[in-house]
Amino acid sequence: MSCAVFDTKPYDREFLTRAAGENSGLRFLEFRLGPETVSAVEDASSVCVFVNDKVDSAVIASLAEKGVKHIALRCAGFNNVDLAAAKEHGIAVTRVPAYSPYAVAEHTVALLMTLNRKIHRAYNRVREQNFSLNGLVGFDLHGKTVGIVGTGKIGRITARIFRGFGCRVLAYDPVESNAWAAENQITYTSLDELLASSDIVSLHSPLFPETFHLLDATRFAKMKSGAHLINTSRGKLVDNRALIEVLKSGHLGGVALDVYEEEEGIFFEDHSGHVLADDDLSRLLTFPNVLITSHQAFLTEEALSEIARVTVENLAQVGAGEAPLDGTML
Repeated sequence: MSCAVFDTKPYDREFLTRAAGENSGLRFLEFRLGPETVSAVEDASSVCVFVNDKVDSAVIASLAEKGVKHIALRCAGFNNVDLAAAKEHGIAVTRVPAYSPYAVAEHTVALLMTLNRKIHRAYNRVREQNFSLNGLVGFDLHGKTVGIVGTGKIGRITARIFRGFGCRVLAYDPVESNAWAAENQITYTSLDELLASSDIVSLHSPLFPETFHLLDATRFAKMKSGAHLINTSRGKLVDNRALIEVLKSGHLGGVALDVYEEEEGIFFEDHSGHVLADDDLSRLLTFPNVLITSHQAFLTEEALSEIARVTVENLAQVGAGEAPLDGTML
């Protein structure tokens, strides 16, 4: 197996090496794959990429020229890969469709709890020996209505956690799972009804053309006044400019984001030494009722181990001319 692994961080190298072994043929590169860096592939038969690597038709054509036969995504999302171009050039594309849905679901609830009970603000105060409770009032989750947008594995686990808090849970998904909903006392409804009725809206939808800017100015206006929004799914589900305007108006009670519409080149990197060039993100960071983490919902021991295991097995299977793991081929 000869594979160029792009956009790697220390935890990627640790878990992939643990899964593949020291002499695995993995060559770790810290920079992202794109038109300017595709030359670094050299003689690799496969490449391993992450969410912000750019694998468009031009890059794929260059990979094909270099003899690359396999693009292994170490993530679930694949909107950064031109699948049609890969098929045209005979390049297999695999992904990790599920690793630890509990990791993302638990981070979703952790974000809400932190934002609601002002834990991040209280932590900073106490470290400065300020023990005042002014401005730290939150609300009970028990009895509140939570709207889950997207009821795949992560959405379902998130819904069950909120049911454990004693919340009423509404759900929206184009494909309804009625048996699961009945078993867990969850009610499917329309997206508009969910937005109008929910105290908390949590996004768990994949990014498709029809879900791009799923929440725009029109849909934000339909949300319940004072509602909280959580997005641990895909940044482009939310129209940033519309979100800023609705926050400025005071219509939303709070927003917690682990993903951001234009996170490429920002998230996963240290920008503390210079001015942040993204004006929208800079503006969002000024709101006291906005909490942002840097796409870390997946970052648990269990999730990283599973991502590495599936990725390495896919590389080995495709490299040996065999079918990859079930459900991983795109």
